[in-house]
Amino acid sequence: MSVMEHIRTPKVENVRLLDRSSGQKKPSVGTLYLSATHTIFVENNPETRRETWVLHSMVSSVDRLPTTPTGSQLILRCKDFQVFQLLIPQERDCFDVHASLVRMSRPERYSELYCMSFNPNANKAEREESWKFIDLMADYKRMGVPNNLWVTTAANSEYRVCDSYPSELFVPKSATPAVIVGSSRFRSRGRFPALSYFHQDTLAAVCRCSQPLSGFSGRCQEDELMLQAVMKSNPGSEFIYVVDTRPKLNAMANRAAGKGYESEDHYTNIKLQFIGIENIHVMRNSQQKIIDVGEMRCPSMTDFLWGLENSGWLKHIKAVLDAGVFIAKAVADEGVSVLVHCSDGWDRTAQACSVASVLLDPYYRTINGLMVLIERDWVSFGHKFSHRYSHLDGDPKEVSPVIDQFLECVWQLSEQFPCAFEFNERFLIAIHTHVYSCQYGSFLGNCQKERKHIRLHERSHSAWPQLWKARAEYTNPLYKAELTQSQGLLRPNTSPFCFKMWKGLYNHMEKTARPRQSPADLLSAVKEESQQLEEELTNHQERIAALTGKPIILEKIQVPRRRTSQMRQRYCGPDPPSTYTYPITSPVQVNNHTLSSKPANQKALMKDHRLTRPSGPSVQVRSHDPDDLSGCSDLESGVADLSSRSSSGGDDSKDRDSDEAVFNTA
Repeated sequence: MSVMEHIRTPKVENVRLLDRSSGQKKPSVGTLYLSATHTIFVENNPETRRETWVLHSMVSSVDRLPTTPTGSQLILRCKDFQVFQLLIPQERDCFDVHASLVRMSRPERYSELYCMSFNPNANKAEREESWKFIDLMADYKRMGVPNNLWVTTAANSEYRVCDSYPSELFVPKSATPAVIVGSSRFRSRGRFPALSYFHQDTLAAVCRCSQPLSGFSGRCQEDELMLQAVMKSNPGSEFIYVVDTRPKLNAMANRAAGKGYESEDHYTNIKLQFIGIENIHVMRNSQQKIIDVGEMRCPSMTDFLWGLENSGWLKHIKAVLDAGVFIAKAVADEGVSVLVHCSDGWDRTAQACSVASVLLDPYYRTINGLMVLIERDWVSFGHKFSHRYSHLDGDPKEVSPVIDQFLECVWQLSEQFPCAFEFNERFLIAIHTHVYSCQYGSFLGNCQKERKHIRLHERSHSAWPQLWKARAEYTNPLYKAELTQSQGLLRPNTSPFCFKMWKGLYNHMEKTARPRQSPADLLSAVKEESQQLEEELTNHQERIAALTGKPIILEKIQVPRRRTSQMRQRYCGPDPPSTYTYPITSPVQVNNHTLSSKPANQKALMKDHRLTRPSGPSVQVRSHDPDDLSGCSDLESGVADLSSRSSSGGDDSKDRDSDEAVFNTA
């Protein structure tokens, strides 16, 4: 049965659409079309003829409200948290549209998805090239792997040892095939310890696996040897950390089911650390509550803060970030290798390892680097994309916003370190959209083996080259690659007051008309204009020099810098106190004139002397503007003096609906 056969009515006229996310106050009147892949609304207004396209795979729910005298209403809630309200004149048409959308938004086979709907022979070369855009082996080579400590293994080349792992893996050099196979048999889903990230400076590594099948007293010699091999691959340490990202109570519950965690009595070279990230069911319920907060219409401050607190969402984001911070500090500061796992090793494990990589390595704070990181720790290592993000109609208990939380952790970090990330918020939101949309094949399937089975590379395109082509739109104008902290470990403040609600992602309701340009857009425009003016100035200087035969030397504008002792101390953290200014205590020399610190004298001098935009390499300007952070030592760490005030997402009490033994999920 083709997708088109599910469409009961392909066209309905005189439909009213209200899209609050665009700042729309009044409904638009137009025609609604249902295609095999999209719901399309075309406005009747001949001047604008605005079109709204919604992918069927982006629709999370379709609710039909009771019929009113004006018509029947449908509410489309999307996976990117947009909400569309449709008012259809005839009840019968509304019923048909509702039935069609419910079926098409819940595809049963991969062949029904949008990315599979094109002719695979069209643009064959472009399609094949798109899948080569990300080269994970090149990233391992960048880390310095393989080496005399870590080597590739052919044990999983045909997915025989672990069917959810990639075929190419790095393991300790001292780990024999027998040890690898034995360790795999003792680990849930066969997910044995494998290398995720290698730190060249300390030789410490971040490895990942799943929980051991230890029960209360079970042990496995091969698994103990495997962890011993991980330790030996770091010559500078006599132990490793085993980070169990679950709450300890949940891990203990799994022991009763024959699973559990490593015993320090049996693994003599480990230090066990529980982090306390809740399971997928708690996270699913928590995100629904934060969505409800975002959909509040004109809430009171009490309602908003209570909703944010009741969701517990920011508490969970903090737990994920805390896991990454612990791992990153162990690797960079202590030089100790870390083995990370949860239950099955494909949800919380991916979160913790990837957040740690962002903190440890500035490469993963670039546009290309974040793509590589997601491809490695999420796609390659078998995160269950199709189950977690409801790509196909299946068990709703398998759905959970796991990668949403990782992207939000990166966003929270970018708010604390606005100069340390090459990409902006739009890039993170674009990735989030592609994860759910199924417009490209990059995030389909639950593991590498399944993607090969459905011939994903032959039937769809990769999203990464498309995101790369649009990188100008995703570039952060504040990015400073040369800053010292952007070259090393980021040290975020994880106090509760440093976390805030990501309104750019969640709050799509009752928005006023968006400004023409965001602050980031304005900064980018100013930066681009400055570069153009500098180029024009250089061209004019070269022409003048060619005509006169003499080089043009611009006078320097010198502003003496004060000593640190003369300046009032400034707070340079993620959440500064009240803003204050301080006077300029030193005179400023401009073209042999002295500027007093009095504003009146400055204005007078501005009338007498034209001060132009400083341009070219021969002009250097030092400003004492209160917003100038040059005197702040933390600026060199990628920290800007920007506010991060927000309410925390609740206390540290455990959610009662997180029964790890019952659900048995990561």
